[in-house]
Amino acid sequence: MIKYLCYTLLLLTAGITAIAQNILKDTRVTLQSPDKRITLQFYQKQMAPGKKQMYYQVSFKNRTVIHESVLDIQLDNHLSEQAMALKVDRHKKWCENLLIKQIITASVDTSWQPLYGERSIIRDHYNAATVEMVKDDYPIYSMRIEIRVYNEGTAIRYVFPENERGTYYRITNENTEFCLPEGTLAWYASWAQAPYRLLPLNNWPDESERPLTLQLPGNIYACLTEARMVDYARTKFKLTRRNTIVTSMYTPADLISPFGTPWRVIMIADKPGDLIVNNDIILNLNDPSRIKDPDWIRPGKIMRVMTQTTAAAKENIDFAVRHHLQYILFDWKWYGPSFTFNSDATKVAIPDFDLPGIIQYGKERGVGVWLYVNLQGLYAQSDSLFSIYKQWGVKGVKFGFVQTGSHRWTTWLEDMLRKTAENQIMMNVHDDWRPTGEQRTWPNLMTAEGIRGNEEMPDATHNTVLPFTRYIAGAADYTICYYDQRIKTTHAHQLALAAIYYSPLQTLYWYDEPADSHNEPELEFWDHIPVTWDETNVLQGSPGQYIATARRKGEEWFMGIITNNKARTMQISFRFLPAGKKFIAKIYGDDTATKVSVVEKRIDATTVLDVKLIASGGQAIWIRPE
Repeated sequence: MIKYLCYTLLLLTAGITAIAQNILKDTRVTLQSPDKRITLQFYQKQMAPGKKQMYYQVSFKNRTVIHESVLDIQLDNHLSEQAMALKVDRHKKWCENLLIKQIITASVDTSWQPLYGERSIIRDHYNAATVEMVKDDYPIYSMRIEIRVYNEGTAIRYVFPENERGTYYRITNENTEFCLPEGTLAWYASWAQAPYRLLPLNNWPDESERPLTLQLPGNIYACLTEARMVDYARTKFKLTRRNTIVTSMYTPADLISPFGTPWRVIMIADKPGDLIVNNDIILNLNDPSRIKDPDWIRPGKIMRVMTQTTAAAKENIDFAVRHHLQYILFDWKWYGPSFTFNSDATKVAIPDFDLPGIIQYGKERGVGVWLYVNLQGLYAQSDSLFSIYKQWGVKGVKFGFVQTGSHRWTTWLEDMLRKTAENQIMMNVHDDWRPTGEQRTWPNLMTAEGIRGNEEMPDATHNTVLPFTRYIAGAADYTICYYDQRIKTTHAHQLALAAIYYSPLQTLYWYDEPADSHNEPELEFWDHIPVTWDETNVLQGSPGQYIATARRKGEEWFMGIITNNKARTMQISFRFLPAGKKFIAKIYGDDTATKVSVVEKRIDATTVLDVKLIASGGQAIWIRPE
C-alpha cells in the first residue's frame, strides 16, 4: 500500500513538473496589489507545436481564488486582403500563435473627485502590466493584454492597437475563464430583474447575470463583473465544467482598431460588505467625464405622479416641496401608447394635462420634471427629442424598455448618453440594462433599473441580497414605496432602504399618492436624507441575512439596518464617529401601535446599540452633532 501511494505521488509530481515545464520562458508576469494581499500571475504555455495558450491565476493572502484559467478571445480571421494573399489560416484560433515582444510594468496612485457618488474622493491605486504580442505568422497584427491589480481586486482586458493595414475585427467570442475552488457558491440570477439563488458551480439552469457574487471556502468573498462595456456585446457567465465559469457574449462585436474589450474584474474581500465599499474599482476602469460644464446635473429625490392630470401634478409638486423632493416623474402613456412608433413623444396625448403649466409651476417651487419615453419613441425621435425637452425645461428622461445585450444596442445607448448630455438632459435607464461604470464618463446617467425592485414587491430576504449583488455595479432605481398595501416588509425597513440603496436619483413613494400621507413624523428621515455622500461604511452584513450601512454627508450620518424574513438582534457599534464628539441619534424603528416609533438618544464613538429587528423589519437612524 505504501509502495502504491509513493508511486501515485511520483506520477502526480511528474505531472505537475510537466505542466510547469510547459510554461514558456520569459512569459511569466507576477503582479501584486499595493498592499501585497492579492497576487496575479500571467504566463503562456506551449500546448503543441505552433500552439500556445495564455493563462492566469489569482491568490488572496496566499490562498487560491482563481486556479489556472484560460485567457482566450476568438476572431473571425477574414482579416484583410494582405492576409488572404499570404494564405493566413482563417480557421486558426487568434491566441494560438501569439509571440510576446515586450512586457511593460507600471504603478499608479492618483485620486479624483466624482461629481456625486458614495464618497467624495476616489483613489485609483494599482500595479499594472501590459503584455505586448504579435502574430508570429503575420506580425502586422498585434494584441495587448492589460492587467491591473488593485487592493480591491484584479482587472484584465484585451486591447487591439491601431492597424492601418487591417482595421476591421470581428470578435465572435471571448473565453475568459474563472476556475474557482471546490465548494464555491454563487448568488445566481438568470436575468437582470430575476430573484437570486445561492447555487454551487454545477448544473446551472442558464447563464448568470453580472455582477456575480461568490462565496469561497475559507470565508473569502469575490465578485466577477465587467467594467467599461461601451462598444461591445454584454457578457454573462456560464459554466463550462464544474467550478469553472467562462464569459459568454450575447452577440459578436464588430470593431475598428484601436479598441479594448471590457475589463474582466475580479473583486476580492474578507467580508461581503467590503465588496460594496470597494466598488469604485469599476468607476476607475472607465474614462473620465466628457461633460465639460456639469452644473446642470443635479442629484435628487423623485416621486412618480400616479394620476396624470394638471391638478394631481400640482398636488405632487406641493407634496415634493413639503418633503424636500427635487423632482416629479410622469411615467408612460402621457404621450400615448408606448409600444408603437405612432405615438409622438413631443405631444401630450391625454386630457386635462397642461405640461408647460406644470413645468412652470414646478420651476417656481424648485421642483423639476422628468418624462418617461419608451424605446420606440427614443429610437425614432432622438435626433430632435432631447433638444425639444431642453426648450420645455424638462430635467431628465426615463428610458423605458431599452433593448440590451447586443453590440448594436450597446452602441445605441452610448449614443443616447452623448445626445442627452449635449442637451443637458439627465437619464434613468429602465428594464434589463445594468451599468458598468459609464456614469463616470457620462455623469448625466443618474441611475438605472436592472433590478428586482418594488414593482415586483420582493420580500425582505431578497432586499438583503441586493446590496451585495446588483448594487456593486452602481446606482439602482429600486423604486422605494411607503404606503402601498402590497409591501412585503415593515415601514421601518422601507425607510432604511433609502440609506442602504445608493442612487443619486432616488425614487421614493413609487406607488404612493399625496393623499395617502398624513405627514407621519418618521417621514422626516426621507425628508432630510441626501442622495450623494462623502463617506460610506458597511458596518455588518451577510447576503440574504442582514445589512447595516452608515453614510455621511458633511457632519450628519444616515444609517439603514434591515433583516431578512427572520427576526434578529444585532449590536451596532458607532466607532465610525469621530472620537470625543457627542451626537444625537434619532432612531426610527418598527412599532406595532404606530408602525414606526421615533426615539432620540445621545451617542458617541463608544456607544454600542442593541437593535432588535422583527421579521422583515428594519431601523433607520439619523445622526447629527449635538
